[in-house]
Formats: sequence, structure tokens, C-alpha cells
Amino acid sequence: MKNSLRKYINNEKGDYFLLFAVIVLAAVGTIFIYSASNYSAEATYGDSFYFVKKQIIGIVLGIVAMTATALFDYKKLAAFNIPVAIISVVLLVLVFVPGLGVENYGARRWIGFGSFTLQPSEIAKFALILFSATYVSRHPERPKTFIGILPILGFGLIICLLIIIEPNMSITVCVALLMMTMLFAAGIRIKHMVFLIVPAFVAGVLLIIIEPYRLSRLAAFLNPWSSPKGEGYQLLQSLYALGSGGWFGVGLFNSRQKYAFLPFAESDFILSVIGEEIGFIGLLAFFALLGFIIYRGLKIAAKSKDVFGFLLAVGITMIFGIQTVINALVVTGSIPPTGLPLPLVSSGNTSIIIFMAEMGILFNISRQGSLTF
Repeated sequence: MKNSLRKYINNEKGDYFLLFAVIVLAAVGTIFIYSASNYSAEATYGDSFYFVKKQIIGIVLGIVAMTATALFDYKKLAAFNIPVAIISVVLLVLVFVPGLGVENYGARRWIGFGSFTLQPSEIAKFALILFSATYVSRHPERPKTFIGILPILGFGLIICLLIIIEPNMSITVCVALLMMTMLFAAGIRIKHMVFLIVPAFVAGVLLIIIEPYRLSRLAAFLNPWSSPKGEGYQLLQSLYALGSGGWFGVGLFNSRQKYAFLPFAESDFILSVIGEEIGFIGLLAFFALLGFIIYRGLKIAAKSKDVFGFLLAVGITMIFGIQTVINALVVTGSIPPTGLPLPLVSSGNTSIIIFMAEMGILFNISRQGSLTF
């Protein structure tokens, strides 16, 4: 029996290392969600496992989604690119419908159905990947011309516009970077890329200037100690957490910043609690796991046998990498503070379900490529 199972695994194609790493990362994230949230969850909801229970539900649904996409031929996804694109735009619009859109901290980023909430921007990111991969695979010569990239550019800008008026600048930046990545992978000319980057940079500056709260965040980033109880508070608490961790950390479950000092400790700033508890050495191991997933994703892209699979793998891997890097830069004070979850780690069911489904697609691509266990 054991020999038969071993023979089956050795003969079966697919990057099982990727799946194992994804499951491990989600499990590690759940442990740290409990550590970061048990105090606030008990104080707010009377249940120290409140966020953990929600995360476990998300992981279970994510595993179901990952299994389904791992077994579903990724080439057939191309047929759904327009419906998925339309659905993603409709969902983004529904965020603004009174009674349906959910507002938190002055932003409308979710759709609520009773106790169930959905964040459409997570679906929109995958919709952009699928649309771009399908379009380029059917017209591989078009990205060489500026007119040829307009469909991808147009769809990406529609998503960015709907997300920025929520408002959600962090996800807008992620979508814009993802769009640029897809265009680059598709073979866009350098002069066209430069032509797009310059106005994108100018638009980013204008978006900061026209919104007072973004200017306040920028000022807090430049000198958080100028407003230690205001805009600079969250960044300072994050830095205190990371600094307290030192080389080896204060120990698992021993974070002090989670005791109502660090806002969003279980979500956008969970990396601060992780750094406090396991220290710099532990963070190196943690980022090695994140980096391993990115490495396997890029390797799957390189080994894919068709343009569609290549672009799907690049898009999925790069949005995972983009969010990871931006989250790390934010919590370390390297860029202005902005709310963005750490993939497969931060609390948030929509994010973890979508990312795990995308990892299933990556595995499916690896099964049909030349990458094996």
C-alpha cells in the first residue's frame, strides 16, 4: 500500500511543494491571528477565538476552492474571462448601493449579506489577471502596439477608478502595479511602459494631494513622532513591536502591542506582532516561506507550455508578491501607512479564499507543464 502510494506521488505531475507551503503559511497565519486578536476579540465579542473561527472557515472554504481549481483544467478558464470581468465590475459598483455596501472607518469596501461580507476588490484583481491572460493568448502580437494594449489598460483603469472612490488607495496601487506587470509579461514595448508610468506617478501624487487624510498619512510617515497620538500612532506602535522583538522575539503569544496598543493587529499589521514574537531570525524564516511560494509560482510560469498558462501564473504570483512586499514596507515604515492584508496570513475570508483558489490554478498549470514533485 505504501509503495503504491509513493509510486503514485512520484509519477503524478504537479508542484506539491507549492500546495504544502500554502497550507503551512495559512496554518501559521491562523496561529498568529489568535495571538494578535485574542485580547481584543475577548474584549469586543466576548470570545477570544472570534477571529480564529472566522479564519478557519475561510481556510476550509479556501481549501475547497483550491482543490476545485487544482483539478479544473486551467485552459477552460479563458471561456469565463468576460463574465468574470463583468461580475467583478458589478460587484465593485454594488459596494456603493445603500443597504448593501458596508462602510467601515469611512470607506465602503465590502458588500454585506447579513453576517456575511464580501470584498469585491479581491475578485477584481483575479478578473484583471484572467482578462489580460486570455486577451494576450488570443492576440499575442497586439501588446507590441499601443492600441493593442488599450483593452487591458481600459479594464484595469475601470477597476482602479471604482476602487479609489471607495476609497482604497492601497488596493488601487496593487491593481495598477498588477496591470503594469501583466503588460510587461505580455511583451509591451519599453517606450509604451514609460509612457504609462509617468502619468500613473503624476496621478498618484494628485490623489495624495486632493485628500487631506492622505496628506496627513504622508506627513506621519515622514515624521511619525510629530503626531504620536494621531496619524503617527499606528506606525509608531508597529515600530515598537518590531523593535521589541529584537533578534529572537519575546516568545509566541507574548506580544505586548496586541493589548489594544496596535490597531488592526490581526489584519493589516499582523506582521508587526509576528516580528515582535519571533524576532528578526524568525522573520527571516517566515519570509523564506513567503519567498518560496513566489519562487515556485515563477518557476511554474517559466515551465508553462502556453502563453495563457504563463500569464496566469505570472499574474497570480506577482499579485501575491506585490501585496507581500507592500505590507512589509508599510509595517516597517518604509512607505506611508496604508491598509493592505498580508496574503494567506492576515484575517479576512475573501482574501484567503481567492488566494487559495489562485494557488490551485497555479498547481493545475504545473500539472500540465513540465514541473513535477
